[in-house]
Amino acid sequence: MDLTGSIQTDDSIPVVSVIVPARNEEASLADCLESLVGQRDVAHEIVVVDDGSTDGTRKIAESLARVRVISPSPLPAGWTGKNNALIAGAAAARGEWLLFTDADTVHSPGSLARTLAEAKEHDAAMLSYSPGQIAVTLWEMAILPVVFAELAREYPPKKVSDPNSPIAAANGQYILIRREAYEAVGGHAAIADSLLEDVALARRMKAAGRKIRFRYGADAVRTRMYRNWPQLRDGWTKNLALLFPHPGRLAAMLLACWVGAWGLFLAPRLPVFGKHIPWMVSGAVVVPVMFLTQRLRRANFTWDLELLGGLFGYPMFAYLLLRSMRAYAKGRVSWKGRSYKPASNPERIRQAKEGNAMLLRIDN
Repeated sequence: MDLTGSIQTDDSIPVVSVIVPARNEEASLADCLESLVGQRDVAHEIVVVDDGSTDGTRKIAESLARVRVISPSPLPAGWTGKNNALIAGAAAARGEWLLFTDADTVHSPGSLARTLAEAKEHDAAMLSYSPGQIAVTLWEMAILPVVFAELAREYPPKKVSDPNSPIAAANGQYILIRREAYEAVGGHAAIADSLLEDVALARRMKAAGRKIRFRYGADAVRTRMYRNWPQLRDGWTKNLALLFPHPGRLAAMLLACWVGAWGLFLAPRLPVFGKHIPWMVSGAVVVPVMFLTQRLRRANFTWDLELLGGLFGYPMFAYLLLRSMRAYAKGRVSWKGRSYKPASNPERIRQAKEGNAMLLRIDN
């Protein structure tokens, strides 16, 4: 068995099985697969799970000779489409390690071998990267820095990687996991109804005493998650209420700071203020601005996008948090042409109902 090349023969056993779930991903799949086919220095196979695509996804995948294309079983009641696809991919895979990666990712040359070496060096049964984010539209550039800054605060990579910390997280766009550990915790079949399957899998791994390594991984993989406002809105609506324990409080706090900063900035320009008050108000604006700026430093974005996030991203993020809460309160979440009824969570529903009044004001 040759472990030095990327070409996988039919009778050899791959070290890594790369599993790519894909549902209507013709806009990004070709770049993803080309970057995976070109990986060197580790024997690997690529399995694309075509999850009922109605566009050119399957044709693109089948056009590459080194890519195996399969279809999942019919979607069982209560399961999410992605989990069903990942279960099928894992069942078809032959590698000692499994790499679950999304169809909108692009992988740096040599990253697969380096990732495997990193997992072994740190004795990690599961290694996950938060990919470098590609932002093109104004929506992406304003909102993504805020989202990822807040995620970094909620799930600090050092604590996630610390076996003594209860905090567990992963990014489903890039999860490398040892097959033995994956099967030991039940794999995606154990969390088949979860709309936040990456964090759910990480929690099972940590609860089982398996070591997790999690870090920002722009050196290995980059992604453009959403290409327009409807995709971005629906994608974060699906996730945000599950990612933050008190989304309503977070939305209210950030929105209040943002409004306060703008209010203090604009107040001195109003004629109602006296001669000295404008200077006092101008000084006060520093406090909320510094607070918001400090939070954005965790985002791993360039300074100009962090500035854009500070100026316009916070109210958008608050809106998405509250929209996500309302969707879960109503018990219906939509994604990629499917509608899911999440498992009942009384505390989440209570929080969502509390946030509905603020959301309605924003909607109007």
